[in-house]
Amino acid sequence: MASTVTAAEVSKNFGAYQDAAVREPVVITKNGRPRTVLMAYEDFVRMSKRDRRVQRTADLTDAEIEAVETAELTPDPAHLSASAGKHAAD
Repeated sequence: MASTVTAAEVSKNFGAYQDAAVREPVVITKNGRPRTVLMAYEDFVRMSKRDRRVQRTADLTDAEIEAVETAELTPDPAHLSASAGKHAAD
């Protein structure tokens, strides 16, 4: 669970909130609304690796659609759930 603090509080005691962000994200508000999040670098890296590119299917070329339609799964797709299980434990 993230803690929430004002930007003024963070500027007065940045070091303490920086330490707190290593344990859990710190949501920083401005004018009463969430604006930014201070988090551990390791969490940022982990989340960045999970980023996916999104592409509309309407933008696919005919060749790309053909490649998707003719793609086949490997006989044992266990490798797909191995990484999912690892992330679930994070």
